Amino acid sequence: MGSRQVSHWQGRKITVAGLGVSGVSAARALARLGAEVTVVDGGSGDAHQARAAELADEGVAVRLGDAETLPEGTDLVVTSPGWKPSSPLFAAAAAAGVDVVGDVEIAWRLRGPDAPPWLAVTGTNGKTTTTRMLASILTAAGLRTAAIGNIGTPIVDVVTGGEPYDVLAVELSSYQLHWAPSLRAHSAAVLNLAPDHLDWHGSMEAYAADKGRIYEGNTVACVYNAADKATEDLVREADVVEGCRAVGFTLGTPGPSQLGVVEGILVDRAFVEQRHRQAQELAEVADVRPPAPHNIANALAAAALARAFGVPAQAVRDGLRAFSPDPHRIDHIADVDGVAYVDDSKATNTHAAQASLAAYDPIVWIAGGLAKGATFDELVAQSAGRLRGAVLIGADRALVREALARHAPDVPVVDLDRTDTGAMAAAVAEAARLARPGDTVLLAPACASMDMFTNYTERGEAFAEAVRTLADERG
Repeated sequence: MGSRQVSHWQGRKITVAGLGVSGVSAARALARLGAEVTVVDGGSGDAHQARAAELADEGVAVRLGDAETLPEGTDLVVTSPGWKPSSPLFAAAAAAGVDVVGDVEIAWRLRGPDAPPWLAVTGTNGKTTTTRMLASILTAAGLRTAAIGNIGTPIVDVVTGGEPYDVLAVELSSYQLHWAPSLRAHSAAVLNLAPDHLDWHGSMEAYAADKGRIYEGNTVACVYNAADKATEDLVREADVVEGCRAVGFTLGTPGPSQLGVVEGILVDRAFVEQRHRQAQELAEVADVRPPAPHNIANALAAAALARAFGVPAQAVRDGLRAFSPDPHRIDHIADVDGVAYVDDSKATNTHAAQASLAAYDPIVWIAGGLAKGATFDELVAQSAGRLRGAVLIGADRALVREALARHAPDVPVVDLDRTDTGAMAAAVAEAARLARPGDTVLLAPACASMDMFTNYTERGEAFAEAVRTLADERG
């Protein structure tokens, strides 16, 4: 880090909100630059005490049990992504004329003069998969890169770590974008928009506006989903560098300035010289794993960002072939008695579940959990024709059951009123009873997991273990 960076932060009194991974990362980086850092957190348990002791050894003050009072003399607040804009600490900051920014904003400000450009990805669903696909494509092109941001290593650690990257693939949540006013990506994509986190943002309009921040200042391409007009609208509203282009992706035949699919081939009509008359073959649909429609859309978005950075077509194919999807994202666990069992525990909202349900037919659907204010009528109405049966779990399963009664009254439904550790095994057993050879038993809950599980990963692992046990029993 240069002396100019150090002098900018030297002696500044900075309050970091939250003792989580990103908060600790930002606090350490700013303290190393000479800032007087205080971390505040409402918790006071053993884990909080342990982290506080570690930071104290590095010269960072920590105040536990009070996350509402602004420390005296604070001239900047750095928040962890999940803290709501309505938090009392931020109201106190506003009253004192103190800016609030996030860890992504700090990372952007801490970049050195030779910092690599950012290719940024957001959207309601598919962010992590697309970002990792993008990193795989960039790597296949021989570029030094990393998938960072809302995944993996804290973004501040990457920016300040000294690794000589050529380009970074950056996943950004709506929370992170809300607190990153000066971020300016080389190119960026909004994959899709559907109601989510509205309790945090306050409205769909505010949520969309925060997503749209990712396009501000783009220099080469704003990538949007041609099937989701709201993403294109965000491009139209963005203030970009002159010459920056709008580039769409579609599961159909692409028009000029789009990427799409023609007879099982992913093609580019955006980054070719004669885009009105020519298309460049990039990869086959079979190169995308799994080749579900929404995952093909992810691959097209990743390819568009890579092509915006000048990556050759061959690298797109090689990168997609080399990519391995994360667990619990349309993850095929096993075939048992001619029935496929698929884990999409990551489908924690209705938009993600709809994409998952659209990939299979017929389906025995395992659904339910914490609805987070969601309604299920549209999801069930669109998917009713694919359903062989449904097995419902979790606190808000009645909402799903009622939607099924309204829009799929002939679909058999098993309502499991239990939350013990054997509940998922029971759900898999009931699904196996309903399924016939050729069917797919699909865990796509459309709900959060915390009513029964620590997170969606634990829920998916419980499903996978139950499926493996079923396979052993029927061996």
